[in-house]
Amino acid sequence: MIPNQPPYDRTPAILRLVAEISECIGRYSAFSEQRLTPQLRRANRIRTIQASLAIEQNTLSLEQVTAVLKGKKVLAPPKEIQEVRNAFTAYEALETLNPTSARDLRKAHQLLMSGLMDDAGSYRSGSVGVAQGKNIVHLAPPADRVPTLIKDLLHWLRKTDEHPLVASCVFHYEFEFIHPFADGNGRLGRLWQTLILRQWKALFAYLPVETIIRDRQDRYYKKLAESDNSGQSTAFVEFMLESILQSIREATPTDQVTDQATDQVKRLLKAIGKGKKSSAELMKSLKLTHAPTFRKNYLTPALEAQWIERTQPNSPRSPTQRYRLTEKAIVLLNLLEKP
Repeated sequence: MIPNQPPYDRTPAILRLVAEISECIGRYSAFSEQRLTPQLRRANRIRTIQASLAIEQNTLSLEQVTAVLKGKKVLAPPKEIQEVRNAFTAYEALETLNPTSARDLRKAHQLLMSGLMDDAGSYRSGSVGVAQGKNIVHLAPPADRVPTLIKDLLHWLRKTDEHPLVASCVFHYEFEFIHPFADGNGRLGRLWQTLILRQWKALFAYLPVETIIRDRQDRYYKKLAESDNSGQSTAFVEFMLESILQSIREATPTDQVTDQATDQVKRLLKAIGKGKKSSAELMKSLKLTHAPTFRKNYLTPALEAQWIERTQPNSPRSPTQRYRLTEKAIVLLNLLEKP
């Protein structure tokens, strides 16, 4: 046995989830080889960044994050804009990072937290606890133990023969338990799990697992606390595997996908195609003359379901406003075009 083996059990649920994920990732890989365009890869990465930062109380919407990364002016707190830029830089650097390197771990933290804290990239020097409301739910190990604990954890990750799915979840929990930095541990833990999984299957670099975690944020923290109380990461591993499985299922097209949009919305998506269209251009293409009907049955449902997005999200009524497809709309159109 490797020294300092993190404690967890290989439960029947964990074994089942690993098998199901492995099966699903095969189908997702086949889909992605044909459909995962550079545009879709970027869109998935932006979804990942927005979701991961939202877990840390960043309030920027998906449209605002997209605008920031396009260099557009967004009315938002400067700190939150900086968080978006930093996160994009860090995720873009994934290919250059070694998941078992302490130096690269600190480098990633520096990328994520540059301009947000004075000692970005350096382990914390003081005590730290995780609070929920007025209650401290986790007291991290003393600061002087952090370098050794991280060294041992990375050594385990380097030597373990555990399945990468399980190893990535175990690492994620142990990293959050150690809480090696004064701030930014949550977003770095999630990024590092993506890095570990990417080494197993490259497609994980563009699979937005963070969106599922964001939607299950209460359970995310509950399972971290449950694992703290039990002294092992089993509960958290099961939760993360469930989240990974759900993210793959949502990313893998099925016949059900085509049923998620009304016939009117499908017509609208086809009218937009690969370009950017104004309301007037779309109404003309759809042979519609009544603007309220167009907005009620076509435009509003497509926007609310995130099939389309505005080119100027901060100026909805701009006379130069245009509409374009989101990544999931591109998937839908590809499915509709299949023979």
